[in-house]
Amino acid sequence: MTHPRTTRSTEPTPPTRTTRPSPETPAATTATTQAAPSPPSPPSPPETSTPAVPATPGATAPAFPATPETPAPTTNSTPGAPAPAPLPTPSTLYADLTPHLTPPARAWLDQALREADSQPGLHGPLAVWELRLAEAGRRCGHEHADAVRVLILHAARAGTDALTRVYSQGTAAERRAVLHALPHLVAGPDARPLVEDALRTNDTRLVAAAVGPYAARHLPPHLWRHAVLKCLFTGVPVTGIADLERRAHGDVELARMLGDHAAERTAAGRRVPEDLYRVLALTDPTATPPAQAADHGPHGTDGKES
Repeated sequence: MTHPRTTRSTEPTPPTRTTRPSPETPAATTATTQAAPSPPSPPSPPETSTPAVPATPGATAPAFPATPETPAPTTNSTPGAPAPAPLPTPSTLYADLTPHLTPPARAWLDQALREADSQPGLHGPLAVWELRLAEAGRRCGHEHADAVRVLILHAARAGTDALTRVYSQGTAAERRAVLHALPHLVAGPDARPLVEDALRTNDTRLVAAAVGPYAARHLPPHLWRHAVLKCLFTGVPVTGIADLERRAHGDVELARMLGDHAAERTAAGRRVPEDLYRVLALTDPTATPPAQAADHGPHGTDGKES
């Protein structure tokens, strides 16, 4: 029996659906003229498409390498100290970043990740993904460039040698991205020289990136204490020091160094930064902060060395 010709439904199809279409339900051929027309159902919201980063068709997530599992350091592991904060995964970083990108920027990022995933590691004097690191700010906006570069480094599965080359040859922004990527890509202390180099600079953005989770895991106590003091010298907020509460907990030597630093500044008539008191309280919650020196006007040093 021949069915009457039906018209195609005008209900909009979500534009981003890429899965196979559901089979259409055959239209009823009886009593259709007797039933009152039902109101059109609202259009379904567009489905969030899975980023087409992996080279394998049908993959559901960018092909980022797994973050290396490293045991928590035993230094400063005083009973009662808080556990280290978990690292955000590359997939989480990607999901948080992409809603803020324009469509052309998103397309460029996905293409850059595909390139890095298909040709990882070092290739000759300059790999393709290294070129993409240099373009990140122009393509995706400077406010998103750090996260974009970290994702590209992940997709390229950059090891210590590749990270060292990018750090030594790259711009300050590319060096900062290397420091942010270290805890995800290097399991052991092999990349510690990069952190130590950044801490020797006076670039506050590099210093802030250097005191991340990788430093918290792998800097020995002496170098880590001096990293904390470096933040106080340069005005880098101590709230950005990864695992500060855990590593400072019960650290008597750090408390002594902070006290000496506060005494030196007070004797010189300089303002002691509030961040010093915050760290001191972590080393010994019963400690009484030293008397604050007189404020020398609204343009005081605020903890920055002249």
